[in-house]
Amino acid sequence: MSIAGNELFDLSRQVLDVASKKVSLIEDITRRTKMLAMNALIEAARAGDAGRGFAVVANEVSEISRQVNSITKELRTEIATRVDHLTSTGSAMVQEMHGKRLADLALNMIEIIDRNLYERSCDVRWWATDSAMVDCATDPTPENRQQASYRLGVILESYTVYLDLWVANLAGEVIATGRPSRYPSAVGARVIDEPWFRQALATRNGGEFTVGDVARNRLLDDRVVGTYATAIRRDGRADGEPIGVLGIFFDWEPQAAAVVEGVRLEDGERSRSRCLLIDARHRVIASSDGRGILTESVPLRTSGQKMGYYTDPEGRMIGFSLTPGYETYKGMGWYGVIVQEK
Repeated sequence: MSIAGNELFDLSRQVLDVASKKVSLIEDITRRTKMLAMNALIEAARAGDAGRGFAVVANEVSEISRQVNSITKELRTEIATRVDHLTSTGSAMVQEMHGKRLADLALNMIEIIDRNLYERSCDVRWWATDSAMVDCATDPTPENRQQASYRLGVILESYTVYLDLWVANLAGEVIATGRPSRYPSAVGARVIDEPWFRQALATRNGGEFTVGDVARNRLLDDRVVGTYATAIRRDGRADGEPIGVLGIFFDWEPQAAAVVEGVRLEDGERSRSRCLLIDARHRVIASSDGRGILTESVPLRTSGQKMGYYTDPEGRMIGFSLTPGYETYKGMGWYGVIVQEK
């Protein structure tokens, strides 16, 4: 609950406490007035005819006391009812505000990732037109393969978000990589059965690309990667025929961790919040607590909404947002999710 919500409920309780104390004081005065009226009636009766006028006044005071007591009871009931209504209404408002805030934070997470991944889609399409990649795929002589490897290495020095970059021929054999010393088993590997390779060859022109699921790559020390690929085309032309494939491997975990750990939560809620990125199958692909990556699934209840929040059976508030995409990157059906304990 937010600070504003706590202040609202504290104020409601204070209003009820003050009102109850004042009503109790009125009730106490009413009781004393009633006792005085009763004593006055007794004394009036003792005085006989001389006390009749006094008895009339005493009866009137007693009636007023009764009416005040009745009104006081009604006031106590109405105050309690109104304060309860204020509390429940305030609670609903605070709940809604808090839920929307979590959903907004979830949207911010997925938007940051979308912008990041859009840049990766630009990288792969651009580098596939590099003359060294085109020459290597066209005529994979030792010299061309070495030049492509050198060029990929130069790119990697500037783009530290990648683990490696590969050139594969039409037969699905990796013929050049950017880090042959670090990942020696990648050179000569067969990737013809990899979805990213097949989908890259199926692209219709140089403006298209493919994105693989976040997964572990055994040839890259079993690191978790995001894979982007596109066809290398003859003469580097957008309408040229495919002559090979460029695959680039995004170092997913540290980049995603920076996003989910950097959510702007209040200090009091950070320890009871879990920020997640989940894929289209609802697998956890990033988590602020580092748990469940690629092994845990989140049973997200969206009710057909792209963005929203709800409270689960355990009383946790869950805010979520579907990827909106960015520029030409349409997104992959991923969600940003924040799970917050009470």
